[in-house]
Amino acid sequence: MTRSADITPVVRLSASAEQQLYERSSASRWGLSPDAFAARLRTCVAKRFQGQTAPAERDADVVARSLHVEDLALACACALGSEPAWEHFIRELRPAMYAAARQIAPAGPHELADSLYAELFGLEVRDGRRRSLLDYYHGRARLATWLRTVLAQRHVDALRAASKTVSLDEEERSLDPVDPAPAVDPRRARYVELVQRALDAALQSLAVRDRLRLRLYYGEGVKLAQIGRTLGEHEATVSRKLDRTRREIRRYVERALQDDHGLAPAAVEECLAHAAGAPELEISRALAADDG
Repeated sequence: MTRSADITPVVRLSASAEQQLYERSSASRWGLSPDAFAARLRTCVAKRFQGQTAPAERDADVVARSLHVEDLALACACALGSEPAWEHFIRELRPAMYAAARQIAPAGPHELADSLYAELFGLEVRDGRRRSLLDYYHGRARLATWLRTVLAQRHVDALRAASKTVSLDEEERSLDPVDPAPAVDPRRARYVELVQRALDAALQSLAVRDRLRLRLYYGEGVKLAQIGRTLGEHEATVSRKLDRTRREIRRYVERALQDDHGLAPAAVEECLAHAAGAPELEISRALAADDG
């Protein structure tokens, strides 16, 4: 018997919304046709209404307009094998993905990132088409955030498998190419809260200029060169100091989790993995601290 939660509704979007979002997404840049992009949009909106009755066209348009359509178009084009899209991904997103892997799994970042990159590119062929993990990106978060979430979940899966704390059936399910939204873990909320507290304290302990660099780069999306002009620093210096500050923050958070909350090193790793891609982690709140 089919459960209601498994039913995907048929979604209709208005022609005006499809056209506007196609133009906003720059999908033509990757050779993605309006029909292909509209089909992906409808799939993503339908996922939002999973298990519900088909939404009114107006409601479907509202959800579609809330999606990160530029990232969605890129993911869709990459999944379809667009070379220009993959060149952009490799240039703009792959470095950030590997940097995230270094933060999540310092002991084996390349293995974690390489494994995920292979899944994103798609090594399995079904019905004559290469299947990419990017098929499961639905545009609700930025693509970079989604990639960090998937990396974190893969790392948590590996930690659990290594410690033999889950059944073989659960391990096999973690390897299936399904929508990689993390399963609910009873410790997750507490772990994210602990990391938030430690992160707030870590950022407050930084020098004013270090906080300002972080806020400009992560909070406001300012490019390295522009930050350098603002602070009178070379672009390479800004990059180097940001990297140093990230390492300082990680060390501070690790110490706080161990010393203030009594977590063992293995628990600290899992705690950070849970928090790495958590959308509820309020980094913006900490970055908005008064620099005065």
